[in-house]
Amino acid sequence: MFFNLPTLLTWARIVAIPLIIGVFYLPAAPAMQNLIATVLFVAVAITDWADGWLARRLNQTSSFGAFLDPVADKFLICAALLVLLSLRRIDAIAAFIIIGREIAISALREWMAQIGASRSVAVHMLGKIKTATQMVAIPFLLFHGSLFGVIDTLRWGTVLIWIAAVLTIWSMVYYLQKALPEIRAKVR
Repeated sequence: MFFNLPTLLTWARIVAIPLIIGVFYLPAAPAMQNLIATVLFVAVAITDWADGWLARRLNQTSSFGAFLDPVADKFLICAALLVLLSLRRIDAIAAFIIIGREIAISALREWMAQIGASRSVAVHMLGKIKTATQMVAIPFLLFHGSLFGVIDTLRWGTVLIWIAAVLTIWSMVYYLQKALPEIRAKVR
């Protein structure tokens, strides 16, 4: 369904992206911009869990929702990484690894769907762990300060984003290995 509650939450993730980016153009102190962007990102990231849970709970799963959900995740994560890159809070190599993988795997999934082998690249737990790690790392990097006077969010965010980059490569290799037999069969 195009407009049920779970799908509307997914759309909200996409609509929130310009808001998160726009915060850094507000005439506010950098610490306030960081706080607002972090709160917005966390609220929007929670919808990633909520839309799937609600879709299953309300029996409102749909092929459109299954398509839109990962697209919204990729838009949100890539936009946040670009913001963090422009703020010099993330290494360009980590951003490239994560964004490049998202593009490559999206293309692979589209190709596999065209050849009737989309099940070979279905979402795996490794991809979900990668996304969860990104969704934790990014708010730390957006906040860019001391949390509760104890946690250096830049340090923890940097460690987590590099863990996410490693998981990103690992999950890409996993999906490519799963797709390789289908690719070989179709290329011959």
